[in-house]
Amino acid sequence: MAEHVAEFKVPGPWSLETSQRFWEGFTPAALAGGPAGPALRTVFCAEGDWRRAEAEVTQAGNTARVVVAGEGDLDAAAAQVCRFLALDIDGRGWPEVGRRDPVIAAAQAWLPGLRPCGFHSPYEAAAWAVLAQRLRIVQAAQLRTDLITRHGDHGAFPPPQTLARLSPDLPGRKSEYLRAVAEAALAGLLDGPALRALDPGQAVQRVQQVKGLGPFAAELVVLRG
Repeated sequence: MAEHVAEFKVPGPWSLETSQRFWEGFTPAALAGGPAGPALRTVFCAEGDWRRAEAEVTQAGNTARVVVAGEGDLDAAAAQVCRFLALDIDGRGWPEVGRRDPVIAAAQAWLPGLRPCGFHSPYEAAAWAVLAQRLRIVQAAQLRTDLITRHGDHGAFPPPQTLARLSPDLPGRKSEYLRAVAEAALAGLLDGPALRALDPGQAVQRVQQVKGLGPFAAELVVLRG
């Protein structure tokens, strides 16, 4: 297994500890991949080649050190880590928002240095949107865990080429819609960098082309994917 190390300057406030604490409690895609400690560890399918990657992120001031290991394109995997941790977003104007708005200031004090994080990719966010339809979050989370246990790659969510072949016993039309999500990911319709390059409204419209994803689900994919 190859290993790649990259360092990224994070513009604006950032706390790895806060991000890790938030993600560990994020039920739709709770952080998994290693024991708690000073480093954030996770496993995921890297976009493009969809091969499993392991990531370890540590912080030194405003620098993120990202170590990724796997057999695929590790440069792209490291960039994906920065994206799903929102480390490549310029947050230098965020403190000023808190100075203008006491509600935001209170949130900043409660979660100092928090950056939006959630799903490893729009593909995983779209799969979650399908699983969560008409179910409680805890039920959908169990379905996701079962998919990872039965069909994932050592803790990583099943890659789209695997999910496209499955016919899991799921409520309603979830199995059909999951295959549509997998096929869309393989066709590049859910590519993270491409979606981010679009106007948000255009990105939502693009995601809505995927069978089973309505406006609310598409917004979740664009926002959290």
